Amino acid sequence: MPRAVLALNGGSSSIKFALTEIDDATAPHRVVAGKIEEIGTAPHLIARDGDGLLIGERRWSRDEEPSYETLLDTLLAWIENHLGGDTLAAVGHRVVHGGRDFTGPVRIDPRVLDALARLTPLAPMHQPHNLAPIRAISALRPELPQVACFDTAFHHTQPAIATRFALPRSYEAEGVRRYGFHGLSYEYIAERLKEIAPALARGRVIVAHLGNGASLCAMEDGRSVDTTMGFTALDGLMMGTRCGTIDAGVLLYMQQQKNLTVAQVEQTLYKESGLLGVSGLSSDMRDLLASSDPRAKEAIDLFVYRIARETAALAGSLGGLDGFVFTAGIGERAAEIRAAICERLRWLGIVPDPEANFRHADLISAQESRVEIRVIPTDEEVTIHRHTVDSLEK
Repeated sequence: MPRAVLALNGGSSSIKFALTEIDDATAPHRVVAGKIEEIGTAPHLIARDGDGLLIGERRWSRDEEPSYETLLDTLLAWIENHLGGDTLAAVGHRVVHGGRDFTGPVRIDPRVLDALARLTPLAPMHQPHNLAPIRAISALRPELPQVACFDTAFHHTQPAIATRFALPRSYEAEGVRRYGFHGLSYEYIAERLKEIAPALARGRVIVAHLGNGASLCAMEDGRSVDTTMGFTALDGLMMGTRCGTIDAGVLLYMQQQKNLTVAQVEQTLYKESGLLGVSGLSSDMRDLLASSDPRAKEAIDLFVYRIARETAALAGSLGGLDGFVFTAGIGERAAEIRAAICERLRWLGIVPDPEANFRHADLISAQESRVEIRVIPTDEEVTIHRHTVDSLEK
């Protein structure tokens, strides 16, 4: 009888999920994917089959105010009913921060959960929302195995020099260092490259994960060498609402001269900056590309500039560049952004084929390009599935 693994990605206002069957005779097969959105206002459960057809839906009114446990209980009951004779074997979770100690997936128990909760100051906007589904399922289905899969784990292969800040050594001892994020996405791309371009996978590649959250990762032979995000997911590239790398003196100015509290600074940096802050219009790249407002163009230009600037730095970390991969929402779908980034990086040998780029081909580099340019859709849930199954077999 087939078994199934549920992959969960808990956020501040939504929970994304994917259900994948385990069958020793065949490759893993995704049977359901969906999300619970608008948590905290009017939650809406949507489930689709492997072909994208709607197969399940549930709405809660604003007056009902269902708890996290109620939402997860509804989801689990629907999944168990949908599986029929299949068995839900485990739940795998995306957890943004694993700190210094969690360098790979781990079965969750009370000790592990407490340790992950202590990492909340390192990812205050993400960690609590990643842990909430774990707590809810522990209460609802205490016998159901759960596995934590970390966005930071993939980057533990980086050399020490790439992870250090130039701060007093006492901070390093406390865990203040560069960690890197989006690791589940980068791990998926690294594995996918081995399948579709094995020679390139062994080389020096920069992967651009460009979505509402954005970062770059420099890989050599499929291993992380350097990345743009650091101590928190606030660092590096300009993002939808996050500023990315910023002079620490600006933060002092905000507190000393503008009299902002720590909470107000946090709100500004995480929620009011990036594409939204510069444009004053939207954090959604689609809105900005469709706008004729000059502020939208300025935000787009800065987004592209920062990506090109950081790409040059990561090429230095690698000592050269063989491949460049676009992934995530903007990277996979916004041909205009890909073209603009490549134009700024032409000096590095990154030359796209315009026709291939705008028809969203998998391989978009021109024949004369010294760097192979690819577009690879990411799938973090596949990585979570693989790690969860491996953990069950240990």
